[in-house]
Amino acid sequence: MLRIVMDSAGDLPVEWISKYEIDVIPINVHMGNEVFLEDVDLSIEQFYSWVKKTGKVPKTSQPSPQQCINFYREIARPGDVILSIHLTSKLSGTYESAVLAARDLKAEDFKIIPFDTLAGTGIQGHMCREAREMDRQGASVEQILERMGQIRDNTQVIFTVDSLEFAQKSGRVQMIESILASILKIKPIITLKEGTLAVADKVRTRKASLEFIIQEMSQRMGKKLINAAIIHADDLATALQISEKVEKLMNVKNLFVEDLSVAIATHLGPGTVGIVAYPVE
Repeated sequence: MLRIVMDSAGDLPVEWISKYEIDVIPINVHMGNEVFLEDVDLSIEQFYSWVKKTGKVPKTSQPSPQQCINFYREIARPGDVILSIHLTSKLSGTYESAVLAARDLKAEDFKIIPFDTLAGTGIQGHMCREAREMDRQGASVEQILERMGQIRDNTQVIFTVDSLEFAQKSGRVQMIESILASILKIKPIITLKEGTLAVADKVRTRKASLEFIIQEMSQRMGKKLINAAIIHADDLATALQISEKVEKLMNVKNLFVEDLSVAIATHLGPGTVGIVAYPVE
């Protein structure tokens, strides 16, 4: 049997978890002196409540190799194949933990295949969906991995953040970029390039930044039929507006709107809204 795993940074719609039989391994979230498991004993609402109350930015850490080992043993039996799809290794150690766990469980007859998306949010959800659909249609693991590679190679990710305060504190974006943005009151445009975050452009207003990401993604995708996701950090209303515009402007097959995971929202902050997309095969 093929087990499909992703980490909680992948932002998979909750209804897909059941429909496509996906197992989600949680990211660790450090809040004060306590450590919580994302979506297990810490909800996204509790995360934002804590941030607003304390004014602090939590730390996150990848599941340890032992946490991965325990998780794989819990969800699978010896002889099963586990496709473990993870957040970009350039920003998280989760993929490496999966690799180490796979090595240690090999002697127990678990076949674990870690896959580095070089992306994350939203795209992991689509990858899991496609992997399961292919599995149900009788595709081999090799064929599924080939398709995962195609998605990875053709994925486009673009965000606008309301402030670089969180990125500065987490170290994900250079401090000078954050200071400059604060002084000039500009809204940075962030893209994912070769698995890492980069400031691609800057615009003057929130409205302009939202229009920028729509037009930029439309230009990148052209007339191709695409799968997409609109991801947001505590700004559902804006995300829904963006999704309507994307569906009108682009040739969309599958699209979902989802909260940005704690693991990513910690680094980009409330008000972040992004579009991820890739061409349909």
